[in-house]
Amino acid sequence: NFLLMRIYHNTRCRKSREALNYLNDKGYKVEIVKYLEKKLSSKDISELLKKINLSPKEIIRKNEALWKKKYSKMDLNENELIDILSNNPILMERPIVEFKDFGVLARPIENLFEFHQNVGK
Repeated sequence: NFLLMRIYHNTRCRKSREALNYLNDKGYKVEIVKYLEKKLSSKDISELLKKINLSPKEIIRKNEALWKKKYSKMDLNENELIDILSNNPILMERPIVEFKDFGVLARPIENLFEFHQNVGK
């Protein structure tokens, strides 16, 4: 009997690899979503945001050159931000871990530790 976790993962990101290793060490079956290779739809991102209880603005990587150059000075609503995240997945903060109807932005990694304690094993 196992619990399936889903991780929105960037293999080049140290924090993302740490989160994946943590889930594997805890014995979870992990579905890896390489969101940079297969973009998430705006609907997927909206549903994910509900699970992690964050706004689109809270998961944008504001230090990315693309954000600074193209979007940072714009006054954007939530739907516009979600569309930007869908079209530019590099701007989405990672890793995000999802379990059933819940999820967490696992950055810092302590967020994942707390999430794991709450979902139980």
